[in-house]
Amino acid sequence: MERAGPFRLRIASTQSPFEALHGRAAATIHRRLLESFGETGPGASLAPHPTAQHILDAPNQQLRAAGLSQNKMQALRDLAAKTLDGTVPTLQQVRRMSDAAIIEHLTQVRGIGKWTVEMFLIFRLGRPDVLPVSDYGVRKGFALTFGKLKPEDKVTPMDLPKPDVMEKRGEKWRPWRSVASWYLWRACDLAAGKALQPE
Repeated sequence: MERAGPFRLRIASTQSPFEALHGRAAATIHRRLLESFGETGPGASLAPHPTAQHILDAPNQQLRAAGLSQNKMQALRDLAAKTLDGTVPTLQQVRRMSDAAIIEHLTQVRGIGKWTVEMFLIFRLGRPDVLPVSDYGVRKGFALTFGKLKPEDKVTPMDLPKPDVMEKRGEKWRPWRSVASWYLWRACDLAAGKALQPE
């Protein structure tokens, strides 16, 4: 903590869950997809973010032209359908829900697992008590900090802690496990000799 400095994390919380989760596509694909729903070219304003209904109504050819694979297309359409049927809550609803309830709702969407929702909780909603025990960086940071892993070691699966070991230690960090996760990610950066940048 001394070497990484004060906790600093920028939260991007103005997007709806649909927009935030839809935006998980690679930046180029995401840009192309946004452009396909509006005018482009010099002087054109940035296309508005397509709604769930826009995604459902879009022909497969339009989504493929943006660079989406069949799998990603099906996942995006499922996200859109589940946004319209209320499975994916609105930003206003999600702000009043528990972390566990958000995970339960969003993991019903094709292609969205617990890790994705945990990243959403930390980086989009700024939830303070999330410990993503399946995240490689968090696991590696834990091994560097509390295990026998040295910065110069080549990491093997045997070096990484099991989720139950991390959860047990993580109990001491409640209700600030997101902050602990941030520092575990910084432990990886420090071990790699990276200059620490604000999130």
